[in-house]
This record gives sequence, structure tokens and C-alpha cells, in this order.
Amino acid sequence: MNEQLPIWQLISEATILVQAVMLLLMLASIISWVMIFQRAAVYRRARKQLLDFEDEFWSGIDLGQLYRSGSVRAEQETITGVESIFRAGFKEFSRLRQQSGMEFEAVMAGSERAMRVALAREDEELGRHLPFLANVGSASPYVGLLGTVWGIMNSFRGLANTHQATLASVAPGISEALIATAMGLFAAIPAVIAYNRFSARVDMLMSRYETFAEEFSGILHRQAHNNDR
Repeated sequence: MNEQLPIWQLISEATILVQAVMLLLMLASIISWVMIFQRAAVYRRARKQLLDFEDEFWSGIDLGQLYRSGSVRAEQETITGVESIFRAGFKEFSRLRQQSGMEFEAVMAGSERAMRVALAREDEELGRHLPFLANVGSASPYVGLLGTVWGIMNSFRGLANTHQATLASVAPGISEALIATAMGLFAAIPAVIAYNRFSARVDMLMSRYETFAEEFSGILHRQAHNNDR
């Protein structure tokens, strides 16, 4: 009975190119998993902050008091998520309202512009690292295939130096080559699943943020209109 070669031995006896491919895929997989856990924590925190702030916002609290309470926390931590959009819009609204001779349309336009900038900033933050996951998911199988093709090619080239071709003579080389394909799939599958799931979460959060910005803009519009009467 032939003894099977352990995987680590196949890897150690692989050619330099195949080993480089395996190392690259292993690093890509490790980095992907780090980013997956980090992004998952970010999206959980963003969703919790969204729900908590919306509950407080729609509870009937005075907007000025809500802004001041956030200012106290801003001295100790960075305000992100939907609250940063609220603070950007309310701050610009209050600043423009205090300027004499400022028209109503200009006040609202400045407030909405500030919220759009905050929305763009949140979109950029939520989408961070997702392109890397997309690249790993799409490129890893092809990188692994490169190692596989190279390993199989070397195995068949080795047959030229033997008088009798047998399966045992090419099996180790083919096995080490197929390991590269397996590692490519191992790196790609979690990255693809995570990218699709996280992209859906980003779309959901940004949709909620945009809806809040529109509703808040309507509240400021009514507030400014009532004060001008």
C-alpha cells in the first residue's frame, strides 16, 4: 500500500512559483478574514446607532438640546452615522439663520448641502475595504489556477526525463498544483459572500440615512417657515 504524502510536504516540495502563489493566497485569505470581522462589527454598530438615534430623535426632544448633548459626547468620541448627518445639517442651519439678511432658500440650501457632504462621508466610510474583498473574490480563483497550470505543466515536463510514464510519477506534482486551486477557492468564497452581504448592508444603511436627511430637511423647512411668520 502506497503511503500518501502529507499536504505540508507537497507544499514544501512545490516549485517556487507555486509556493509564491500559495503564499499570496494565504495572505489574501488572512487579510480578508480580518476585514470581514472588522466590517461586520462596524455595520452592527452603525445599525444600533441608527436605531438608537432615531428613537431619540422622534421622541419629541428639542433639536437644540439633542445637538448640545451630542456636542458633549463629541469631545470624547467621534460622532458617526446618522447623528453626524443630523449635526452637520443642524449646525449649518443654525449658523446661517443667525446671519442677518440671509434668505430662507439660502438657509435651506446650505443645510441640505452640509447633509449631502455628511452622507458622502458616511458612504465612503461604510464602503471602506469592500473593494479589497471584491478583488480577492474575483481574482483568487485565477491566481490559484495559475499555480495549478504551472504545477501540472512541470509534472508533464518531468515525464520527458523518464522512460516509463506512470501515474505515481506525476501524481505528486498534480496534487501540489491542485492545492493552489483549493487555496484560491478558500480565499475567494468567503470574500465573495462577505462582499455581497456587506454591500446589501451598506445599501440599507445609506437608504435609511438618505430618508432621515429628507425628513429632517422637511422639519427644518417647517421650523424656519414658522419662525419667519
